[in-house]
Amino acid sequence: MKKVLFATTALIATAGMAAADVTISGYGRFGLDYNDANATETNLTSRLRLQFDMSTETDGGVTLGARLRAQADNTDGGTARGASWNGARFFATYGGFTLGVGNIFGGLDNAPGLYLETRSTGTGVDGMGFNSLVTNVNGGAAGLLDEYDNYDQYSSKGAGQNGVEVLYSAGDFSGQLSYSKENSSDAKRTAGHVAYTWNDWTAVLGGQDSNQAWEDKVFFAVMADLGQYGVRFAYADNDGIDKYGLYGNMDIGAASNVVLWVTYEDAVSAADVTAGRFDNSLDGGTKGTSYGINYSYDLGGGASFEAGAAETANDQTQVQAGVAFSF
Repeated sequence: MKKVLFATTALIATAGMAAADVTISGYGRFGLDYNDANATETNLTSRLRLQFDMSTETDGGVTLGARLRAQADNTDGGTARGASWNGARFFATYGGFTLGVGNIFGGLDNAPGLYLETRSTGTGVDGMGFNSLVTNVNGGAAGLLDEYDNYDQYSSKGAGQNGVEVLYSAGDFSGQLSYSKENSSDAKRTAGHVAYTWNDWTAVLGGQDSNQAWEDKVFFAVMADLGQYGVRFAYADNDGIDKYGLYGNMDIGAASNVVLWVTYEDAVSAADVTAGRFDNSLDGGTKGTSYGINYSYDLGGGASFEAGAAETANDQTQVQAGVAFSF
């Protein structure tokens, strides 16, 4: 997931020990959220994140490091949550290879072309449920997101997946492979992606294999950065549910950007419904077309005004406006 961060770096050195880098960074955001699916339609949404990135380099040129976050949230329709620490991610980097352990990024979630080109990586101030992702399907009745986020990803709020991953990049090629196993269950996931860029275009192929019901995925995206404009097409087979997405973004002047998106989600098969999968064509289901728009205005100093609106296939209307700032 893309982050916009302005970092303050401290150099720490002691006698007989190589210099280590500790980078402290983060962001805050707050605004108003309107969601006609909530009992109270208008709410505040906010987040404060503090991130610590630590690294050192061995005599052999291997960089060893870790990442840790503290985050406080008050989200749409949710209860305010005090700041708490997440699980650490450790890594070792040499040349184009990186080995990650612990709270991993996830080979599918970290694929280019999955998230929106916005500050929240979704719509509006806080992402608005990330309905724009083609890997999020089959939201259940009454807003229960049954098959949303059912793939490994870096957790800013909890322990994460406690997995292992390998990332590699060389020139215009990049790739990633990850594996996780739940400590408290037999849940296992293997995920990955490869991406290649030529000229202004990038193509991405990814997927996930899981031993849990309805978690196998295949993901494809192709996108172009055309200067003032950007376009992207994405598709995912979510264990039998196809979802397609079209995306466009445009810079307006020196400080404004607009992102537009539309997705279409196919129906769950009758066989899967018989096997116990939620039928996304029922009331509250997410079969059909969803769309949204995001507007961003750069205020300078690492701050921006963010606004967005989305209409989902289950007839949920959501609008947000607020500010975000990085440090």
